[in-house]
Amino acid sequence: MAKKIKEKVDLPKVHKDLEGFDVTINSFGEIQMSYNIEKINDFLNNKVEDKKLKHLKEDEKS
Repeated sequence: MAKKIKEKVDLPKVHKDLEGFDVTINSFGEIQMSYNIEKINDFLNNKVEDKKLKHLKEDEKS
């Protein structure tokens, strides 16, 4: 009788606002996410600096 090997899957460390976020690809090649795209975009807008718009912020300071 063959023994079943249980693999321990370590979850990646994520920001506390993204706890439970999961991305999978189904058999049709479609991306499925546990959060809606608007919530992800809001998080990125608040936490990540856009390099393309960096020069606009510098102009506002002057």
